[in-house]
Amino acid sequence: MQLQNQIINKLSSALTPAHLEVVNESGNHNVPAGSESHFKVTMVTDAFEGESLVKRHQRLYQLLAEELKSGVHALAMHLYTPAEWREKEGAAPLSPPCMGGEKG
Repeated sequence: MQLQNQIINKLSSALTPAHLEVVNESGNHNVPAGSESHFKVTMVTDAFEGESLVKRHQRLYQLLAEELKSGVHALAMHLYTPAEWREKEGAAPLSPPCMGGEKG
């Protein structure tokens, strides 16, 4: 949970989100119990106004570069402006089930 909190703190400080959810989805994958390697980030912030989806993803990759180098294997990102979030009725897509890595 330490890495999850680190991600939350970094994103909150940098982008002042109206909504931020960081879910550790590692338990859905073929990794040891207690791992922090697979995360889903759902964020709503005015900071994304006028930015393409690619630019939003690049911004998060830059902010979380340290975490991505030191253990985060997968990062699902659902990044919205407040207007886009209202259109989605406040719901991000579900993550697909894990295929078991090399075992799938």
